[in-house]
Amino acid sequence: MKFVVLALFVAGAYGCGLPTFPPVVSRVVGGDDVRPYSWPWQISLQYNNNGEWRHTCGGTLISDQWVLTAAHCISNREYRVSPASIIVHEKWSALFIRNDIALIKLESPVTFSDTIMAACLPEAGFILPHDAPCYVTGWGRIYTGGPIADILQQALLPVVDHATCSKPDWWGFQVKETMVCAGGDGIVSGCNGDSGGPLNCQNADGAWEVHGIVSFGSGLSCNYKKKPTVFTRVSSYMDWISAKMTAN
Repeated sequence: MKFVVLALFVAGAYGCGLPTFPPVVSRVVGGDDVRPYSWPWQISLQYNNNGEWRHTCGGTLISDQWVLTAAHCISNREYRVSPASIIVHEKWSALFIRNDIALIKLESPVTFSDTIMAACLPEAGFILPHDAPCYVTGWGRIYTGGPIADILQQALLPVVDHATCSKPDWWGFQVKETMVCAGGDGIVSGCNGDSGGPLNCQNADGAWEVHGIVSFGSGLSCNYKKKPTVFTRVSSYMDWISAKMTAN
């Protein structure tokens, strides 16, 4: 099977994280169709199945030639990709779900415009505060066992701090400090197909940063109470990201 990264980019200024058409966001919990062109760094990783392109994972454009996604989006299938290169974290563990991060270098740079731009990256080591209002975006299933979304979705997922998320009745020892938890109210969460996509959080200047990469959730339900969506914490991997982009 041959895979491609389909850039379903939806809007931008020309720096990072400041879309020309800002997303319509609120504190109301629940998934919604996005405002057209409001998350211009969101990408869809697709594979060819008997001549039909199908969405499998999300990702985030972080420069004009690099996409950030989850390692498990790359590792779970045998395939050949059209981008110039794919770099999976050397210590990625599918068994324990550790270091779930990968970079895809596009064959040629994209041109930034009102419909294509990069998300900003966070400061190395930055820890989001408990209840920070971040948003997950993707084309994942709209409910447990349901269909893949036709229109890009966004949902408010407040951050759950590590002390809470690592409690025994939450995710316990499975959650490490290199991860970010968000959601867990039993109402809304990431779901199958959102993997690899961003946890979007605004910084103090109003620009959107990609603080997380959708990694895993409850196998029982997409919105199981006290089982928030777990993201790879991007700020833990800034040195790795910088080194790989510089070397390649």
